[in-house]
Amino acid sequence: MNATPGLIVAAPASGSGKTVLTLGLLRALRDRGLAIAGAKAGPDYIDPAFHTAATDRPAFNLDPWAMRPETLAGLIAAQPADLLLVEGVMGLFDGAHLPDRPDAGSTADLAALTGWPVILVVDAGKQAASAAAIVRGFAGHRHDVRIAGVIFNRVASESHEAVLRSAVTSATPEIPVLGAVYRDPALALPERHLGLVQAGEHGDLERFIAAAAEAVTAQIDLDTLRGLAVPYQGIGGTETPPPLPPIGQVIAVARDAAFAFAYPAILAAWQQAGAEIRTFSPLADDAPDPAADAIYLPGGYPELHAGQLAGADVFLGGLRAAAARSTKIFGECGGYMVLGRGLIDETGARHEMADLLPVETSFAARRLHLGYRTATVAQDGPLGPAGTTYRGHEFHYAAIAGEDTRTPLFTAENARGEPLGQTGAIAGSVCGSFIHLIDRAAA
Repeated sequence: MNATPGLIVAAPASGSGKTVLTLGLLRALRDRGLAIAGAKAGPDYIDPAFHTAATDRPAFNLDPWAMRPETLAGLIAAQPADLLLVEGVMGLFDGAHLPDRPDAGSTADLAALTGWPVILVVDAGKQAASAAAIVRGFAGHRHDVRIAGVIFNRVASESHEAVLRSAVTSATPEIPVLGAVYRDPALALPERHLGLVQAGEHGDLERFIAAAAEAVTAQIDLDTLRGLAVPYQGIGGTETPPPLPPIGQVIAVARDAAFAFAYPAILAAWQQAGAEIRTFSPLADDAPDPAADAIYLPGGYPELHAGQLAGADVFLGGLRAAAARSTKIFGECGGYMVLGRGLIDETGARHEMADLLPVETSFAARRLHLGYRTATVAQDGPLGPAGTTYRGHEFHYAAIAGEDTRTPLFTAENARGEPLGQTGAIAGSVCGSFIHLIDRAAA
C-alpha cells in the first residue's frame, strides 16, 4: 500500500478561500524542499491546473462518488510524495444529496475513505467568537472524519485574531489553531460562469502563487500543519481497467483555452494502456492529426470563442474529413457543442459548427445543469458496447435549441437514481454528450 501522508483542506462552505490557501501551502511547502503533490476532491477541471502550477507536479482528482475505490487507490499509489495536499469541494459535508445520505460523495467521504485528517478553513470575515460553534459542530458531525486543525481566513486585525483563537481554543482545545490569514484583496482569483478563470489564462499566475505562499508562510504554522498528516489508510492499489477504454490507438486530443477540461487521469490511463496522445489546438486552427484513428474533444469554453471556432476552416474541415473516413470522434460538453450544427452565443448570434451531430446549443437563455450522472451506453460505439455504464458529472449553462433524439448516446440517471431519459447523440463513428465521464461504474 502507498503510505503517502495526506491532509485535506476543507471549509464549511464554498467561497471560504480554500483554493488560494491551498496554492499558498503547496508552494510554501515545496519551497521548503518537500516533494509535495496536490489533488482536488470531486469533479473539477480548473483547480488541479493551479495545483500543478504551484508544485510543478501533476495534480489529479479524487472523487468518492464517481470513482471506484480501486480507481481512487490506484491514483493515490501513482503519486508518491512526502505529502499529498487535497483541496476539498464546496462545504465539507456537501455531497450528492441522496435521501438517506446527503453527504454522499462529499469531501468528508473522501476523508473517511483515505483516513486523512481535515484542516478546516473558516472564513472569519464576518464573524468572531461564533467561529467556535462552527468548528465544534463540524468536529462532531461525523465520527469517521477528524478535524485536525483550523485556519482562519480573511481576518481583519490582531484583535480579531485574538478573539477567534480564544473562542476556538476554549471550545475545542484538542483542535489547534494553525494560523490566521489576514484579509488581502490581492489574494483573490478572477472568476467566470464555470468557476475560476483557468490557470493558463491568468495574467501573472507565478507572482500570485508566490504572494499566497508568502502570506501562509508568515501567518500559518507550517511545521505543525505538516506534522498532522497521516499515511493513506484506504484499500491497497489493485490492477483495474482504465476509467474509459482508449477510444483509439492514436488519439488526437484538442487542447487549448476552449478545450481544457480533460481529466489527466483518463489521458494517463489511455497512455498506460498503450495509446498514443497527440494534442492539437482548434483555436490555432489546427486539424487533428490525420494519422489518428480517434479524436477527443473535451469540454471547456467554446462559447467564449464561438466566432473564432466557426472561422477555423482547417480545424472543422479536419473533423469532417476524419468523420468521412470513420475515425472515432468523441466530444464532451463543449466538445459535444462543437460537433453539433451550430452554437448560439449569449448575444443571440449563431455560429456554424462541425455539423457532425444532430444538435444545436444556445447560451442566449442560460440555464444551469449541474449534478452527478450515471450514464449507460445506448448503442455500440466508441465508448463500448450497449449497456456499458459510466459515472460522470454535468456542469454547463447551455440549452438545447434543437436536437434529434432518435440516436442517443446514453440513458442517464442522476445521483439519486432518478431517470433523466436519453441524452447525447451518436452518428456513425461520431458521438458526444454534455456528461463529463469520470470512471466506469462499479460492477
